[in-house]
Amino acid sequence: MLELKDYVGIVTGASSGIGLAIANSLAEAGATVYIISRTGKVKEGYPNSVPGTIHIQGDITNYESMRKICSELAQKHDGRLDFLVNNAGATYKCLAQDFPDDEFNRIINVNVTCVFHLCQICYPYLKKSPHKGRIINISSMSAHLGFSQVVPYCTSKAAVCGMTRGLAVEWANDNICVNSIAPGWFHSKMLDDVMDNERREKILNRIAVHDFGDTKDLGAMARFLIGPNGCYITGQDYALDGGTLAYGY
Repeated sequence: MLELKDYVGIVTGASSGIGLAIANSLAEAGATVYIISRTGKVKEGYPNSVPGTIHIQGDITNYESMRKICSELAQKHDGRLDFLVNNAGATYKCLAQDFPDDEFNRIINVNVTCVFHLCQICYPYLKKSPHKGRIINISSMSAHLGFSQVVPYCTSKAAVCGMTRGLAVEWANDNICVNSIAPGWFHSKMLDDVMDNERREKILNRIAVHDFGDTKDLGAMARFLIGPNGCYITGQDYALDGGTLAYGY
């Protein structure tokens, strides 16, 4: 069922991983999906993009460039966009007491400031959506749980949830819904590359279902929130985490 037929929008940082899975899922539902990433193509070792996805090289930290790209894309579609998925992000691993200022600032800039600016840039185009404009910000378990050696990342993702709620309320009467998705631990090439058996067992024991997720479920959630049945949902953060946040001790 092509529930997103005639929808058009943007997914950032979708050259691999979660972003690529979301972009492919939206395109499979009939949407035209512009993927904006630094590489402008799928990274080596990841699945191919499906028909309906269009890769564009772009840097979300370059606001003038992003204004030009978004304006040009909207002009191709009667001056409107139907969705924006803010997936691009950054992190750095270091003990809090030793965390470099430049890395802290970079993480806050990419994960918070740039997300806010891209919402601002796309606002006039999303307002014109005949389907009701949608913004999905990708948050994280780190917005809700503390993790060692990534405190600035935790800080940034908590800010994303606050931003999501604030924008949802302010733009509620501007034909725009704003929500976020908080992924748990998902099967990915990056996960396999960096995780040893001890770390894997520790994580699995912290997940209620004791298994990693499939990124297709993230795509399905994004598709639902963007689609015709998501018009009355705004200001929410959806955890796809196998019960991690609900799992007590």
